[in-house]
Amino acid sequence: MRQPLSRNFYYVVYLFLIGLFLGILTVNLGYDAWIENGDLFDTDMILCLRDSAPDGGRLLPCILRHRVGAVCMLGLLATTVIGFPAVCVYMCYCGLAAGCLLSVAVIRYGVRGLLLMAAGIMPQGLLLIPGYMALFAWAVSVNRLLYSRSPYREPYMRYSRQTYIRHGLQMAGIIAVVITGCLLESYVNPKLLHFVLKIF
Repeated sequence: MRQPLSRNFYYVVYLFLIGLFLGILTVNLGYDAWIENGDLFDTDMILCLRDSAPDGGRLLPCILRHRVGAVCMLGLLATTVIGFPAVCVYMCYCGLAAGCLLSVAVIRYGVRGLLLMAAGIMPQGLLLIPGYMALFAWAVSVNRLLYSRSPYREPYMRYSRQTYIRHGLQMAGIIAVVITGCLLESYVNPKLLHFVLKIF
């Protein structure tokens, strides 16, 4: 039986939180490497970011390759046997990266570190986060459609043209949301981040 869509979103949150916890744990266990000897979010890096003026036109292609490339890769993996584990690992990786960045920022700057992280993901996060959650739900749905052996699933559903068209349109919608998020990340986020960095 197909699980409710909301349950897939809960899985995304659980996987992300697991990765977030692991990221926080990693930084705290490796305090010397990350904080004392590391240069992530140190004074030089903050000054460099504050004095920089990123060109959105040059930034956009790089971000598009990273974001849309990841979406397409996970979409293709979803059609294979390893698709579900691959998507789960990627969501945990996103949480792990966020946990490491958040921990270093907070340890170095306290409350200002939280503000820095918030500025780093806004406003594109308003689109990218739901987009990746929808991608996870889509990948789980496609993987189960292709490989589920549930006796309750009608055989024609797996190969029907309407099913492929529906999932194709859903993926196109996800890519459109991610591309819009990339536009915000390239042209709006640098200005917001530059404004917040003035307090450092």
